[in-house]
Amino acid sequence: MRKVALVGAGVSKFGVRKASYRDLIWEAGKACFDAVPGVKPRDVEGLVVGSVMPERTAFQSHISSLAAEALGIRPGALSARTEHMCASGTVGIRYAYAFIAAGLADLVMVLGVEKLNQPSGDEAILNMGTGVDREWEAAFGLTAPPCFALAAQRHMAEYGTTEEQLALVGVKNHTHASKNPNAHFGKGATLDQVLCSRMISTPLRLFMCSPITDGAAAVVLASEDRARDLTDRPVWIRGTGQALDGFQLTSLHEDYAHWPALRRAAGAAYRMAGVTAADVDVAEVHDCFAIAELIAYEELGFCAKGEAGPFVAAGRSDYGGDVVVNPRGGLIGCGHPLGATGVAQAAEIFVQLRNEAGARQVPDAALGLTHNNSGMGEHVVMLYGREAA
Repeated sequence: MRKVALVGAGVSKFGVRKASYRDLIWEAGKACFDAVPGVKPRDVEGLVVGSVMPERTAFQSHISSLAAEALGIRPGALSARTEHMCASGTVGIRYAYAFIAAGLADLVMVLGVEKLNQPSGDEAILNMGTGVDREWEAAFGLTAPPCFALAAQRHMAEYGTTEEQLALVGVKNHTHASKNPNAHFGKGATLDQVLCSRMISTPLRLFMCSPITDGAAAVVLASEDRARDLTDRPVWIRGTGQALDGFQLTSLHEDYAHWPALRRAAGAAYRMAGVTAADVDVAEVHDCFAIAELIAYEELGFCAKGEAGPFVAAGRSDYGGDVVVNPRGGLIGCGHPLGATGVAQAAEIFVQLRNEAGARQVPDAALGLTHNNSGMGEHVVMLYGREAA
C-alpha cells in the first residue's frame, strides 16, 4: 500500500452556535484550505463527511454532495458520508486513508460536522438516545450517562477508583480547553468546581461529562508523492485498528470496566506502526465521560489495568508526565459534536506533530494517537508520526 499523510487541518469554533449546519462546513473547510495554501478546492479528488444525525437536527440528507458544493469541491474519485455515531469522523479518515493507499486517489478531504443544539435542548437530549439501542435500552432510560456510570461504578468497586480521581480528568481537560480558542469551554475548572457540579448519573457529575456541542473540523489526506510536493512537514498515518464487541450492553462479555475491543484495536494499530504504547507522546482519547478516559489509559497500555486512578492523580497523563492526553481539552472541555470529534482529534495531532499548537504544544511530540469509541463495545484507534514508517 502507498504511504498516506495529513497535509492540512482546520477546526471551527465549538459550542452552542447560532451558525447553521452549512455555516459550520464553511468555517472548517475554509480553515483547512487556509492551512495548506498549495491546495485549492478544484484539486481535491475526494470528500468524505462524517455526520451522525443531520436528518434530525439540520433536516438534511445527501450530506457529502451538499458539503462538496458548499466548499467548491467537485469530487472525481470519492464522495461519501460516514455515520458511525461518535466514531464517524475517524471512520471517515480510515476510508480516505484506505482509498489513497490503494491508489484510487491522491488528495482527499475528510470533514466532520454536527449541528446538535436544535430545534430545542429537550430534542437534542432525545436525539442523543439514538446512539444506543432505542427499543431495548434507551426506552428504559439506559442512555449514555447511565451506561458509563455503570462502568465507573464497576471500576470503583473493583479497583478502588475514587470520585476525586474521576474529577481530576475533568480538571485536566477543562484546564487544557482554556488554552484552546476553539473549545466549547474556556474558563478551566478547579477540583472543587468539578466535585461540586451537578450529579448527572452517579458517580458522574456535570464537569465529568462532555457537552452537546455544535462544530466542524476538516483534514486533507494525500499520497506520499503529493504530500511531499505540498509540504516539508507532512504528518504520516502510521497505524490504525478498529474492533467491535457488541452494540447492546448485554452483548458485552466482560464487565463494563474492561473494554477488550479497545485493547484489540490499539494492538492492531501498534503492530502496524511498529511501536508500543510507551512511544506515544500525545494522545487524543474519547473522554465522553471521565471514566472513559481512565479506562482508555489502561486498554491503550499507558498504565496497567486498575491503575488509571493513581495514573491521573500523579499527573502522568498531563504535561511533564508519561503522555499528554487531550491537550485540546478532549470531549469534556472542547465539546463533542459527534461526527466532527474524530476529525478534530486528528487536526490536533496534526498541529502537535508540526510544533504549531501554541500554548498547548507538547514538547518534542513525534508520535500521536487518536481514539474514538461508539458506546463501550466499539473502538477505533489511529497512530500518526512525524516520520513515515
